[in-house]
Amino acid sequence: MHATASSPPARGRNRRGQGERLRGDIIDATLRMLDELRDDEALSLRAVAREVGIAATSVYLHFADRDALVYAALEQCTRDLLRDLEAAEASGDDAVARLRARLLFLGSWVREHAGLYKVLHESGLNRRMHLAFKQELAERTTAAVRRCMDEGRAPAGDAAAVALDLRAAVHGAVSLRVNEPALPLPPLEEQIDRFLVKLVGVRLPAA
Repeated sequence: MHATASSPPARGRNRRGQGERLRGDIIDATLRMLDELRDDEALSLRAVAREVGIAATSVYLHFADRDALVYAALEQCTRDLLRDLEAAEASGDDAVARLRARLLFLGSWVREHAGLYKVLHESGLNRRMHLAFKQELAERTTAAVRRCMDEGRAPAGDAAAVALDLRAAVHGAVSLRVNEPALPLPPLEEQIDRFLVKLVGVRLPAA
């Protein structure tokens, strides 16, 4: 029986030691599909298998069920996002500039990956499982706020509480853009600057 034009090419048997490569291919396909679907519950393991070009049973060799696969994919997504956020921060000359760069990068990432953002923060998986890996996102934001305080660029205070307020504001701003794109919202950069001034207490240089 010949494959149709729309069918992915059949994948050959993995050589010894290539199991991790296949696992990575499955996760990469899952991330692409979640970004498009915007809903973890709309994902099926059979569809992922078709995308990779393998039998559905091969997916089960690496992941017990859909939740396990989505968890692994979101963990990879978060690890990649943390790496890119750190790179964005490195472009700043001081603590305030680094924190601002971090938030602006998050906004640009959400614009490009709105589906992954929804699954990461609004999916049913969040209600069924504790996504422990997301905690590092919060911890690094707190550390960035604390550096502003330590450098005297923001009033001394509870960095964790300030960071929580800041995260809530930024996530609210980007969530509105994802879920209600027709709203007449100001540029996200302007909102982030107001959050930094009003919530963190920094002084930004005049434009």
